[in-house]
Amino acid sequence: MDITEKVELVEKSPTEEVVTRDELINLFQTNSSPKHYIGLEISGFLHLGSLISTGFKINDFAKAGVKCTVFLADWHTLINDKLGGDWEAISKVSKYYHDAFKIVCPEAEIVLGSKLYEEKREYWSELVKFTKNMSLARTMRTLTIMGRSENEEKIELAKLLYPPMQAVDIHSLDVDIAHAGMDQRKIHMLVREVFPKMNWKVPVAVHHRLLPGLTKPNNNNDSQLGKMSKSDPNSGIFIHNTDNEIKKKINKAWCEETNIQNNPLLEIAHTIIFHEFKEINIERPEKFGGNISYNKYEQLEKDFSEKKLHPGDLKQTIGNYLIKVISPIREKLDLNEEIQNAIKKSY
Repeated sequence: MDITEKVELVEKSPTEEVVTRDELINLFQTNSSPKHYIGLEISGFLHLGSLISTGFKINDFAKAGVKCTVFLADWHTLINDKLGGDWEAISKVSKYYHDAFKIVCPEAEIVLGSKLYEEKREYWSELVKFTKNMSLARTMRTLTIMGRSENEEKIELAKLLYPPMQAVDIHSLDVDIAHAGMDQRKIHMLVREVFPKMNWKVPVAVHHRLLPGLTKPNNNNDSQLGKMSKSDPNSGIFIHNTDNEIKKKINKAWCEETNIQNNPLLEIAHTIIFHEFKEINIERPEKFGGNISYNKYEQLEKDFSEKKLHPGDLKQTIGNYLIKVISPIREKLDLNEEIQNAIKKSY
């Protein structure tokens, strides 16, 4: 595979930004197997965005010859009060996340944060050195990466450790490519600013779009407002939903006729369906135009915007294809009662 093809895989949807493309090209020119990382909190039930969309993007990196790491940030999870800040629950759910990503991303290495900190004795001294380069104001501005407001007046001191820990994770894992959703952009920009001052390797940053939720966004110009959420069962398709539940949720999804802005079903088609299938076949009666096939997302979007493809037909098709994607994963992934209870207690 040549460098152009590798870059195309990295830039493939849902990638929204590469900082910078020239650095990525140079990286592939000088390193045949660069190291990648994506860090994840361990929180609720996995869904289309947190596992499938993210996992498929990780697989793009793997296809490009990149050594991928999924970092399960258990200490960050505790700091951010996910799963009730219960370490025992976090440990149980970590196994569920480990198994899920091993199914979807078999080539990726799964690293647990607590294990990294135990093995890398210099981690904590490097954390202190890194924080010498951060002001309190800058730290507060980065709190949005953990779903917190930068204007919070009462905040635990531990939460201020979260951003620098995430940065030092990247250094400790010797990362060439730092990958995350767009909501994590601030920490990567901090890394790219501070690492040169410390003579640490500066990674290329790759950010992907967050999969929007199934409900109508609060603001059509901001997809983040309606993002798929682990805590809202109505906003997303979860890995353990039955086939019938998937169909029902898709049928209820917001899908305004001709509207292609932040349309969750079009985004699912673009990010997930076309990622795994070369062609989407839509079955419909002759009186409504008959069956039609698409081998490019752009044509499907164009037809939808021009009323050549009805929301009802799109919903039925997306539901059917999602079942093909999700059901094999659901069958392999164990979600025992103990794990379910550990997650449900945190809601």
